[in-house]
Amino acid sequence: MKGPVTPTFQPILGIRFYTGDLAGLLELCPGHFVVVPSAPTLAELPTNPAYREAVEKSDFAITDSGFMVLLWKLFTGQSLIRISGLKLLRGLIEREELNQPGASFWIMPSTLEMETNLAWQNQRGIPVTVEDCYVAPVYPAGPLTDPELVRRIEARRPSFVIINIGGGVQERLGYHLRNQLSYRPAIICVGAAIAFITGLQANIPPWADRLMLGWFFRCLYAPGKFIPRYWKALKLVPILARYRERSVTS
Repeated sequence: MKGPVTPTFQPILGIRFYTGDLAGLLELCPGHFVVVPSAPTLAELPTNPAYREAVEKSDFAITDSGFMVLLWKLFTGQSLIRISGLKLLRGLIEREELNQPGASFWIMPSTLEMETNLAWQNQRGIPVTVEDCYVAPVYPAGPLTDPELVRRIEARRPSFVIINIGGGVQERLGYHLRNQLSYRPAIICVGAAIAFITGLQANIPPWADRLMLGWFFRCLYAPGKFIPRYWKALKLVPILARYRERSVTS
């Protein structure tokens, strides 16, 4: 009988990326602070020290960025298993431990997204209530704090804290929570993934996610918002070519 499989990781730009499969990732998530960096936010590593500290000091990241995975293959010859934030969230929602009353706490970017998320989960028999949610304010740049959010999580003590706000912000918030909470829930940053599932953003079918075409669907859905965002991701090319495994501060 085989023993437990040791998780595999690869340092990229000073960030510890998980490189195993989805089943192993789902088993590893409990008790860990997990980030899901996109290519546009990775391109900000040299100029955004608060974001850089948050992702470098996370427990680990997942390979959500298809662009980063392709660049890594180009520069190093190493193939990485890609697991998107959307795939991670779908996997988490299917797990029994997330679907117990009070097991999860959802941080949402707006009241509309909170209400839509609640309706979608309740229709599927997932017992999430308004008390299990928090609508995040607009946070300033730099290191952030949110004592009210910490208080609410401490009062409920969920096993999973799912952060569904924008990249570059959610990682700083997750880092703050990891440092301030008196216990260690899973703190998982999945950005807009829940909005893809509930229909508030572009519907990304599993085959498109698998083929790394999520960015294309988002650009079709809101070209004015997402084309400039993904254009900025091109800055990642020289950064990854230069630093590879190392932090951009080294």
